[in-house]
Amino acid sequence: TAIEDMDQPCGRSFMQVISEKYSPENFPYRRGPGVGVHVPTVPQGSPIKDRLNLPSLLVLNGCGITSAGDESEIAAFCAHVSELDLSHNQFEDWFEVGKIVSNLPQLEFLNLSSNPLGLSALQSSCAGQFSNIRKLVLNNVKASWETVHTLIKELPELEELFLCLNEFKTVSYCSSSCHSLRLLHITDNKLHDWSEVRKLGIMFPNLEVLFLSNNNLTSIGDSEDTLARLFPNLRCINLHNSGLNDWEDIEKLNLFPRLEEVKVLGIPLLQEYSTEERRQLIIARLPSVSVLNGSLVSAGEREDAERFFIRYYMDRPKEELGKRYYELVTKYGNLEPLAVVDLRPQSSAKIEVHFEGRVEVMTVRLDQTVAEFRKQLKDVVQLSTSNMRIYYYDQEMVKAFGPEEIKFSSRALHSYGIRDGDAIHVVPKAK
Repeated sequence: TAIEDMDQPCGRSFMQVISEKYSPENFPYRRGPGVGVHVPTVPQGSPIKDRLNLPSLLVLNGCGITSAGDESEIAAFCAHVSELDLSHNQFEDWFEVGKIVSNLPQLEFLNLSSNPLGLSALQSSCAGQFSNIRKLVLNNVKASWETVHTLIKELPELEELFLCLNEFKTVSYCSSSCHSLRLLHITDNKLHDWSEVRKLGIMFPNLEVLFLSNNNLTSIGDSEDTLARLFPNLRCINLHNSGLNDWEDIEKLNLFPRLEEVKVLGIPLLQEYSTEERRQLIIARLPSVSVLNGSLVSAGEREDAERFFIRYYMDRPKEELGKRYYELVTKYGNLEPLAVVDLRPQSSAKIEVHFEGRVEVMTVRLDQTVAEFRKQLKDVVQLSTSNMRIYYYDQEMVKAFGPEEIKFSSRALHSYGIRDGDAIHVVPKAK
């Protein structure tokens, strides 16, 4: 049966998989117009076209596809398809992919991730068949830069390109720039030197979003003038898990004139700081960034961060205080250090214990329970724990509210707010 065939994805064609996946036996409901309408079983020998009603978004990942199949059938059944996911198949030849794409005139999104396409070269004539593609995903295809160059020359409408997991150690410069590209994901490669990123800026001069996470970039090694011209339209950059280790690299991000979102976690520079310190020290250094690590930076948070920045560095030697410190001092003035307030509960208190006209000064642990405190009082007042009533006299509140009886055995003493100088009155229970 068709289902059994699909369990054995070995060297099948694109059209074979489509006819199996969307046959009435496996998929008895129409897509698109007439959603939910059952496709009746057709007489044997009826054209396949009568049996298929494909969605405009085709997901055929992990189906063992190696070839296109009959191109006339592709043209007949798939002309309306606008998005196609062919990831995790077995395409080794760009020519076979080209046969499919050339018959999909509406196609704008194509995912070819994890196909072994690095085994073949891409000819310009073949790449020209991809000319309508706007979003192209080539993660883990081990593509060469020559292939990427061929594609960007032949795809005039390309807006988004994904080149993750391709083991790129360098970027091969292309003489032909791609002005249409707005988003580039080139994460999880082996780029080390900023000079390679500079080539990306030259090849894709209108980039707005650049994902560089999980590359071992150690610094942003360009002059101020070069950086300002490199990515004039960049709005978002992701540098997660890079090798940046100097605050100067963070401050250089200010040189991208339109940058408003930064993602930068997991870098060596930030390891010594707490989570709160990291965020505040980055915000204070990037005055134009409105989104940091996915979270919006409010005006209040920015002011708090900038004030924190001043106080954080105010006791450092002058030679360690950078330009940003003096900019913020000009904005807020020389701030006073924040008072250190210990908000931890007091661990003990020296109190007066009053009983039958006698007064005895005791130091009591405030983390103990009322039941434990009764045992401590037992020897002092010579009463059994079950025969004593305890009243707490808060030296500030007693005149307004009177004494408070301490009677809940499992309650901790510190929850009553007992402090040095307060008094405890113990009386026997009335018989």
